[in-house]
Amino acid sequence: MALNKRMVDLEIPFRKRWYATKEMQGRSSIKKVLPALVPELSYADLVIHEGGTASSTYLAMHQGVYAGDYAKTRQDLLDYCKLDTFAMVKVLAVLYAVK
Repeated sequence: MALNKRMVDLEIPFRKRWYATKEMQGRSSIKKVLPALVPELSYADLVIHEGGTASSTYLAMHQGVYAGDYAKTRQDLLDYCKLDTFAMVKVLAVLYAVK
């Protein structure tokens, strides 16, 4: 529980427009922020490349109703989550650099 108190929503600086670029198109989602701030990272090459698909796929697998290849899809989900996490680290590094 102590860790939860130290969590900060990384979307806040973008949603509140404390940091904005024209490339973000007025949006604050990681899918707009990442290419604007860290263009060398991209979700384009991933099998699962957006959060809605990741969530619904995970839910279907968890509920036992997923019809696809569990092992491959599990790895696809892990790849997506890995990039999502790394993207946050890189975006935070950009924010720290402009302080």
